[in-house]
Amino acid sequence: MTSNPAKAVQPKSFAFTAENLARAQKIIARYPQGRQASAVLPLLDLAQRQAGGWLPLAAMDHVAGILEMASIRVYEVATFYSMFNLEPVGRYLVQVCTTTPCWLCGSEAVAKACEDTLGIRFGETTPDGLFTLKEVECLGACVNAPMVQINDDYYEDLDADRVRAVLQALKAGTKPKPGSQTGRQTSAPAGAPTTLTAAKGAGGS
Repeated sequence: MTSNPAKAVQPKSFAFTAENLARAQKIIARYPQGRQASAVLPLLDLAQRQAGGWLPLAAMDHVAGILEMASIRVYEVATFYSMFNLEPVGRYLVQVCTTTPCWLCGSEAVAKACEDTLGIRFGETTPDGLFTLKEVECLGACVNAPMVQINDDYYEDLDADRVRAVLQALKAGTKPKPGSQTGRQTSAPAGAPTTLTAAKGAGGS
């Protein structure tokens, strides 16, 4: 992914749909008068979703106009956060966390399985436009490491085989169940319970 939005093929114009404009106005109303710039993150997210997963310059300029901000201030936000894409991405944006907790739990093998399964490297999109692969910093699911984020969903407790199965299912047009891929409940211990395994009798200590 490039950090220079001018390199992408840019549409000449962008405007929120009536539905999204209503959503934007509802978001802006959450903030005090004169503080509408505080809505820049959710409005950029809204614009990115409308634009098909990335932020053209015209979309950023549109958000700047609505919030009465200088365009450069909106560009600064969009180029700082990895959640915003400045180039078109595939239908599935696969973001692999390689920060320390995931790395210690085997994210290198997960990353390699993603590259081998998709036939691309980090920062690339498959020729059919289905997948974009991206390396990211901590996504906040460290206890279920290693993990990847695919669009809005987290897939956790991965290894090479499990992430390969997730990607192959998406290729086949089915959506795997998000969350832990080992079957554990949320962030519960991976093994069996080790405390309070037997009920004490009434009055017992």
